[in-house]
Amino acid sequence: MPRKKKTPDFEQSLSQLETLVEQMEQGELSLEEALQAFEEGVKLTRECQSILDQAEQKVQQLISNSQGELQSVPFEPEQD
Repeated sequence: MPRKKKTPDFEQSLSQLETLVEQMEQGELSLEEALQAFEEGVKLTRECQSILDQAEQKVQQLISNSQGELQSVPFEPEQD
């Protein structure tokens, strides 16, 4: 049974962020729409950064076995 994701995946968030950037670069948004797009972009940027940080921590856990062997260690992300 596939497990449900609590947060959007990195690729989805990045794609949404790219779409927002393209819309803003076109310069056809009203001020209110541009502010909303900017706010959503900041949120998506933070989500992407959080996902990358978690991935980096997992990689560090995998490679930090004292005997030089790769070993998976359960990773529990910090709660905000």
